[in-house]
Amino acid sequence: MDSSLPATQICCPVGDSPCVFTQELQQLRDEVSLLKEQVRTDALTGLYNFRFFSDTLPLEMERSRRSFQALSLIVLDIDHFKKFNDTWGHELGNQVLMLVANLISLTIRKLDYACRFGGEEFVVLLPNTDLRQAKNVAERVREAIQNTPLVHGDNSLSVTVSLGVDEFRANHSDTPDGFIERVDALLYQAKRDGRNCVRSPIIDATPIQTTVTPDEKDALFGLFGGENDIST
Repeated sequence: MDSSLPATQICCPVGDSPCVFTQELQQLRDEVSLLKEQVRTDALTGLYNFRFFSDTLPLEMERSRRSFQALSLIVLDIDHFKKFNDTWGHELGNQVLMLVANLISLTIRKLDYACRFGGEEFVVLLPNTDLRQAKNVAERVREAIQNTPLVHGDNSLSVTVSLGVDEFRANHSDTPDGFIERVDALLYQAKRDGRNCVRSPIIDATPIQTTVTPDEKDALFGLFGGENDIST
């Protein structure tokens, strides 16, 4: 029996219609698909889990090396998360986690990977994205979370996150763990700088020439037949 065929296209071995064997086969396939999804998905938030991220990061770094396209990573942590649990209970803490996860999902692209890294920490892997673009994404995530309070009864609870972001390029020698540590250090810098902010390496601005050389002046005047020919 060809397992690659849909169950509906497999002939019943006993000629029954409907066939109990094809129905059971389809049920088994559905269960296997569900198990595969559960293995790589965080049950609470619906994002990818740590295991999926650990498997995917080395693959994306290798893809970046081969394609010479930048790969960026955002690491974010919910500010004062322990206070939510201590003040309102763990159920509300779970609601905060789900709120943040949903807002991350709504902000990033379909080709990006949002994962729950552990506890109140999340990571976002952005293929084909340089540091400047990734920093803009991180700011959009931060603003979305800051501007979406969690409503709990009569209370409107403010939620903020701190974020670190950096890029990986083909000429970098980072291991996956080294890349994570590099971005994690920027996250803790954001924490030290007061939270609810994004920290990244300084992005070098491309120098722009603002002066005109004498030769360029002569060439420009030549276009008009010389300086003395310009009417006043």
